[in-house]
Amino acid sequence: MRKDSHKYLVFALLYIGFCILFIDRAAISIALTSMSKDFGLTSSQSGLVLSVFYISYALIQVPGGWLSDKLGSKVVIIIAVIMWSLFTMFTGFSWSFTSLLVIRFMFGIGEGPYAAACLSETSEVFGYKNRSKSTSSMLSSNYVGSAIAPMIIAPIMIAFGWRATFHVVGIIGIIFVAIYYLAVRPIRKSKDVGEGKKESKKGNWKEILTSKMVWQFVIIAFGISMVNKGLDSWMPTYLLKVRHINLKSISYLVPLPFIAAGLGAFSSGWIMDKYFKNREKLIIALSSLLTTIFVFEMYNAESLTSVIIFEVITYFFKSITFASTYSLFSKIITQDNYGSSMGVLNFGGQLAGFVAPLAMGFLVDMFNGSYNAAFLFLVFSVGIAFIVSLTLNSKDIEKRSNIIAKSEIKTA
Repeated sequence: MRKDSHKYLVFALLYIGFCILFIDRAAISIALTSMSKDFGLTSSQSGLVLSVFYISYALIQVPGGWLSDKLGSKVVIIIAVIMWSLFTMFTGFSWSFTSLLVIRFMFGIGEGPYAAACLSETSEVFGYKNRSKSTSSMLSSNYVGSAIAPMIIAPIMIAFGWRATFHVVGIIGIIFVAIYYLAVRPIRKSKDVGEGKKESKKGNWKEILTSKMVWQFVIIAFGISMVNKGLDSWMPTYLLKVRHINLKSISYLVPLPFIAAGLGAFSSGWIMDKYFKNREKLIIALSSLLTTIFVFEMYNAESLTSVIIFEVITYFFKSITFASTYSLFSKIITQDNYGSSMGVLNFGGQLAGFVAPLAMGFLVDMFNGSYNAAFLFLVFSVGIAFIVSLTLNSKDIEKRSNIIAKSEIKTA
């Protein structure tokens, strides 16, 4: 019973940590209009501010995953939260476009290792049998954090301004890491486990980087994340500038798609295991196709109500695609190599975080403030994810997962 209690305590803390990560990240999107006005930024420059975070965030994914395997997930989690919280606070002290770029780049380095380390620790405490469900459940935190972010950030911005907002959310992260450090022991993994992992990891990088299946998953993650990162970054600005809603309304409208996405992500692992066993690629293909359709409908929508409705539906199916991709991928990798493998997959997803905001900002400038081309760009991107999902080989996935399952159970 004590072991189960500890397991769920760890899950709860990691879930909260993920929520804080996304609250800190969402702050820049909500504050961007005010920041752009203070610094005199164009749409392209604003897009670069959003994208520079994802450059460092993407580049640190693979090293961060490797460090998680080498040092232990708990150590990496503590370092990551401290670093991103500090640079969240530093964002409030930025004084120019250049300083903002440097601070957001460092913020990305801080946040980068958390995802792989968090998912690795989740896998450790729940075991292979529950890996798919625990992974999708943990990923729902991404959307819960994004949903509550406007409700926290917008009121602080209205009352105290955008600079104070970054100071407050940064302090929340520091408080969290202190609680995590005191609650989850031991922080360092034992020497024998570390040595065992070191021995078992020989040659694994070659196996990961030369696997066709791994790169298929990376491309799917990239395609679906283009929608994720593009809409997360630009929808608040789009609603403020094009649909002319006020900041207070943002705090009510922006969370709606993330609530739908949280429900989709949380349920995807259960749906996949119950209804798509050995046919997992079908749920990825179907949900990515529906995402493509509803992004296109959002592009065609004329009223604000229609935009919000189609955005909510888009986020629901997008999150099912995203969480199912990660859940299925988690079943074909070993625990010894979990952090490194997830780092590679995360790299594909977070590379989209650099490309999508920058490309959308460029397209908005190119078409004189119109978002039509930017939305069509997202339709094309998620279409790629759909096409690649059809090329996944279900028999190869089943064979690989059966081998991993036997290996993990034997090791346990």
